[in-house]
Amino acid sequence: MIKDVIVSLSATNKRDPAADYAISLAALFGAHIAGVAYAQDPLLPTAVVGQIPEDFIHDLRRAAETGARAAAARFDKAAVKAGLSVETHVIGESGSRAADLFGEIARRFDLSVVGQPQGDRDGVEELIAEGALFESGRPAIVVPYIQREGLKLDRALVCWDGSRAAARAVGDALPFLTRTKNVHVVTVLPDHGKSDELAGVDVGQHLARHGIKVEVHRIAAADIDVASAILSYAADQSADFLVMGGYGHSRLREFVLGGVTRTILQSMTLPALMSH
Repeated sequence: MIKDVIVSLSATNKRDPAADYAISLAALFGAHIAGVAYAQDPLLPTAVVGQIPEDFIHDLRRAAETGARAAAARFDKAAVKAGLSVETHVIGESGSRAADLFGEIARRFDLSVVGQPQGDRDGVEELIAEGALFESGRPAIVVPYIQREGLKLDRALVCWDGSRAAARAVGDALPFLTRTKNVHVVTVLPDHGKSDELAGVDVGQHLARHGIKVEVHRIAAADIDVASAILSYAADQSADFLVMGGYGHSRLREFVLGGVTRTILQSMTLPALMSH
């Protein structure tokens, strides 16, 4: 069961899709929810730091803290209005250290919710998503920045390739999948019909034993990449929830996302539960 949820808050936008989604999710499960906002130090070129007045840098830091506390206050108000048990935290760290801290805090929760990276100039949003996925040891839901609705579970899409990460994602997603009206298990093949093996059938049977209505599909991706095939199929089926393994590795403690994971994060149009 989902009883503890943590969400990364946006201090730059008053409309925060990840926060709204997390609140709707916590309300469905009757879960406690925590929000984390970031009072980041200003990102300034090293060459000009000594030329900038201390008062100006202090004002930037104070504005960042004010924005973070305002985001936390908005979140707290919305969560209380939804009838939830809520806590908020403001982290006075930047960049990779903020991502590490979020991942460490998220270890004490059932699930983390983060916003889709939007290519911000210092890459903090992507670092937070990576921290949630690779540092927490818990599943993470990434919410598109275009998301307008709360949690919806009419039709879920499970990406299956038989890997450890995919198996972990299926297990972590069970509290959601058991509430979903219809689940499509999808395996992407480089050449449709090339193999006689019915990939995904076994995991489909596993989900069916949990009382889940399941359809198993194989889709070809001979002319397009795997991530595009997944997102195209999700759009065709009007899917509202995606489940997949999150792939990547560490290079001197710098995360390098796998190609499919990175493309999904860049182009996603529906919330995705990812596990590593």
